[in-house]
Amino acid sequence: MDVANAKLILEDQEIDLPIVIGSEGEKAVDISKLRAQTGHITLDSGYGNTGSCSSGITFIDGEKGILRYRGYPIEELAESCKFLDVAHLLIYGQLPKGAEKDAWVDGITRRTLIHEEMKKFFEGYPPHAHPMAILASMFTSLSTFYPDGDDTDLDIVRLIAKAPTIAAFSYKKSVGQPFVYPRNDLGYAANFLNMTFRKPTEDYVVPESVRSALNLLLILHADHEQNCSTSTVRMVGSSQANLFASMAAGVSALWGPLHGGANQKVIEMLQRIEADGGDYKKYTEMAKDRNSDFRLMGFGHRVYKNFDPRARILKKAADHVLRDLGVDDPLLDIAKNLEEIALADEYFVERKLYPNVDFYSGILYRAMGIPTEMFTVMFALGRLPGWIAQWKEMRDDPKGRIYRPRQVYVGATERHIG
Repeated sequence: MDVANAKLILEDQEIDLPIVIGSEGEKAVDISKLRAQTGHITLDSGYGNTGSCSSGITFIDGEKGILRYRGYPIEELAESCKFLDVAHLLIYGQLPKGAEKDAWVDGITRRTLIHEEMKKFFEGYPPHAHPMAILASMFTSLSTFYPDGDDTDLDIVRLIAKAPTIAAFSYKKSVGQPFVYPRNDLGYAANFLNMTFRKPTEDYVVPESVRSALNLLLILHADHEQNCSTSTVRMVGSSQANLFASMAAGVSALWGPLHGGANQKVIEMLQRIEADGGDYKKYTEMAKDRNSDFRLMGFGHRVYKNFDPRARILKKAADHVLRDLGVDDPLLDIAKNLEEIALADEYFVERKLYPNVDFYSGILYRAMGIPTEMFTVMFALGRLPGWIAQWKEMRDDPKGRIYRPRQVYVGATERHIG
């Protein structure tokens, strides 16, 4: 709501700019008419101080370590809900109950198969194609099998249903194993695990601790406000690009090591420490040394200046899963030691460099047997409902318009040939 104005004095001109206050007290200065009134734009590299939209999906208070989906604290959702419940909450605004929930889950369960012709696409990729490249391509390909786009809700169900199948097939392609088809008698997380880990000559029983941990990871990654990939989805979708193409754009943005690839970087850091004799104390000292280019991956967060609430939840889950699976992995021992130092060392505590969600998710995925190159794919599976919710909110906004940021040109002035 608009409650007051800010005044901008620009040369000899004084401009009133509306102040907008959100439902949680966040404040913004509305500059949407600034250029029309003054000929000026604002410059905010990386959009760190720019609100690109109003949204009712996710609330974050980085100072207090708060994360809520549609008003529900992430701690309650992680404790009480299944991933598909949270997906419905993000996309449609409420947790499904009764017949609505049955129809939602059943609709997804019955649409997990992909068209047999799509298998030919997998056959055409190089043997070791990165699963994220395949995931983005196959998301786009879905628009050729469902081109009409007349039923958005049905397309949403199709995409959520088929994403785990595509992800599992991508993994099977990368390791040269035959595809495993989805099963309607398994839940969302268990179905993905079965398609990923089952081999033709072996029975595979989904461990309950692994299924539960994956459900938790998917929920914690489901949305996180206007991050790089979410903003990309909104940017692409603002052109009226279809659902599948917009989600493929989100996958591509997430692929970057500064975004979705961060948990993979955590494992690579642990491997580096192990290869150097496992001297984790040496590397924490390097992280504190201004003359060293080494930094601890998985510590600190651009948004959270407190403990990442998702990391608190995953820390407990990681302890449980590692104990339940009896995993003996030197990397996990190194990770625990790094965590212990970071939570106690004055240098890290003063700078609020707490272990974040990427630190614990990487450890959990490794303990569960998920290969490193699949980490970002797992992130994408979790983030998909958030992307869809943001895309849908943007498309349903009657004031919506195509995104078109401005720039400050700093190139050559007019020049001529000859």
